[in-house]
Amino acid sequence: MTTQNTADGYRNNRVGPVLRLSEITEGVIEAAREDNPGKTIRVDDKIAYVRIDTEGELVLRRATLERTLGRPFKMSELEVNLGSFAGRIETTDDHVRFYYEKSL
Repeated sequence: MTTQNTADGYRNNRVGPVLRLSEITEGVIEAAREDNPGKTIRVDDKIAYVRIDTEGELVLRRATLERTLGRPFKMSELEVNLGSFAGRIETTDDHVRFYYEKSL
C-alpha cells in the first residue's frame, strides 16, 4: 500500500484502474504486476475501492486474469467492477490497456 497523495493525480503520468472492492481485486493486482514487468505497480487501498496504477501504461491480459483468479474471466467483468480509471483506456476481448499518448 502507499502513502503517496493520489489527490494530485492530475499532475503526473500515472494510469490504471480504480476498482470497487470485490472478489476480483486481488487477482487484478497480481495480474497487473505480472503483465507489466519492470514497472512499479502502486496499490492504494481505500477500503471501499482500490486504485492500481503505474507510470505511462498499464496492461491487463485476460489469460493472466484467468490464471490469477483460477477461473474463466471475461473482460466485461472488469468493466463492471471499474469505478473509475486514470489515463485513456483501450479494451479488447483479450486485454485492457490504460495509457497516455503524451507525457507531462
